[in-house]
Amino acid sequence: MILILGLWTIGCSIPERGPAVPRADTMRALPLGLANARFFPDADSGPVIEEGMAALERERATLGLSANAPMPPAHFLAVSGGGDNGAFGSGLLNGWSATGTRPQFKMVTGVSTGALIAPFAFLGPAYDAQLREVYTTMTPDRVFEQRGYTAALFDDAMADTSPLAKLIAKYANQDLLDAIAAEYRKGRLLMIGTTNLDAQRPVIWNIGAIAASGRPGALDLVRKILRASSAVPAAFQPVLIDVELDGRKYQELHVDGGAIAQLFLYPPSVDLKGVGVKRERHAYIIRNARLDPDYAVAERRTISIAGRAVSTMLAASGRNDVLRTYFVTQRDGVDYNLAYIGTDFQMTEKGQFEQPYMRALYDYGYEQAMAGNAWHKTPPGLAAPNMTATR
Repeated sequence: MILILGLWTIGCSIPERGPAVPRADTMRALPLGLANARFFPDADSGPVIEEGMAALERERATLGLSANAPMPPAHFLAVSGGGDNGAFGSGLLNGWSATGTRPQFKMVTGVSTGALIAPFAFLGPAYDAQLREVYTTMTPDRVFEQRGYTAALFDDAMADTSPLAKLIAKYANQDLLDAIAAEYRKGRLLMIGTTNLDAQRPVIWNIGAIAASGRPGALDLVRKILRASSAVPAAFQPVLIDVELDGRKYQELHVDGGAIAQLFLYPPSVDLKGVGVKRERHAYIIRNARLDPDYAVAERRTISIAGRAVSTMLAASGRNDVLRTYFVTQRDGVDYNLAYIGTDFQMTEKGQFEQPYMRALYDYGYEQAMAGNAWHKTPPGLAAPNMTATR
């Protein structure tokens, strides 16, 4: 019995990884040697502001505007996490395109399933068909392969997301990367959020800068970022990302950006009023989830109670992200628009990535956009701002 147990333990050894970045050097480590490949929103806002100002100059050059010429309105889009509920955001964007009123976004951000939506949203209606295909043909076997119970002790997740990696590689190809790079050179920004699990810090990846760098490995890095942003901790595999520091190679362990924030627009430390650029700004927030409490009777079992508690914390975190973004936009004078799954959507699902559920949710988002009912000026529970008093 001891021999059998020993052999079984050896066969279930924990996956290996390269050396982690030393604690004091987290911000100095560079992916592909690019200084602006990513930002740490919980640190100094200087690099983020610098990147934003450089993008502004590229935008001016693209539009043929002088340094003192007024800038056209800027539209920002933030897409949240939500797993297969991303079908809502996919349908909403397609319906918005169909109305002919969808703007070109100056900046698009995404986390988790929102990270998978973000590149398509960034590149515009020409990519709507691909976005619709992803979220109306998705099945569990195209996302993950379930592992055995021993994975809880001897592996890095309960599911292998190699199928998701193949799906990402299919759509995130060199043509898509080149298209993102072209828009980055025009002054537009695409940002994706992950969580650096070693450092317990949020990371904002500058996808356009990576795409435009021309560095070998840029496409592979973007694919890893998209997979990492969707890596729900413990459920889906984390992703190892290679970095360099003082000529040495290290690896960072990244998971779903939703472990820290399920959506982001720009770091709260960045005060748009203080950067000295006056322009009209509009923010659109797509929350791929409901914002009302999800009632369910909890069983008196440890696993059931733990699962229910985790889902409650995630729901509360998502609502807090929506509120934080709202108050930041109000501080900075940015027009706020929020879309979310309403209480009028009644269909439920029995398992993950069920096609009937996702197609119904896609249709719901599409119809909301077509009917002009998608956008709300305040989060649920907050009174509409007194526009006379705020002028």
